[in-house]
Amino acid sequence: MNSVLKLILDGEALDTAQIGKILGLGAEAVDRELAALRQQGVLLGMRPVLNPAFESEHRVRAVIEIKIRTEGVGGFDGIAERISSFEQVESCYLMSGGYDLLVVVTADNLYKVAGFVHERLARIDGVQGTSTHFFLRAYKKDGFIVNSEAAHRDQPSVSP
Repeated sequence: MNSVLKLILDGEALDTAQIGKILGLGAEAVDRELAALRQQGVLLGMRPVLNPAFESEHRVRAVIEIKIRTEGVGGFDGIAERISSFEQVESCYLMSGGYDLLVVVTADNLYKVAGFVHERLARIDGVQGTSTHFFLRAYKKDGFIVNSEAAHRDQPSVSP
């Protein structure tokens, strides 16, 4: 992996002195604000947003819908906490509708995602069923348009 990209992914995009300079605050004031936000549980982390096309060359992402039977297994929270503890799990949400949990996972390839579902998720007491959907292409991620050509494709040719 590119060393600059690795540094950005492993650390924070801006240090407190840089944030302070932008906001007209001292680094100590920024440190206090960040510490307070972390302590309150508001700020969980600071990460860059990578282009999914770059990520897809190195990782596979999938969304897994999980149907749960909660009787005698600790309820939704217990099962969700167990599922969230797996390193493959990027996000886990309790949902309304046709399934109970929505889980986003990453792995090196399709087979590892399938193995994770079969060997880990499906064996958890209380999991009734799963439905796995692989990410194929992103058009927008975390508020950023991914492909500028796609963003302008629907505009008439006379538009600026």
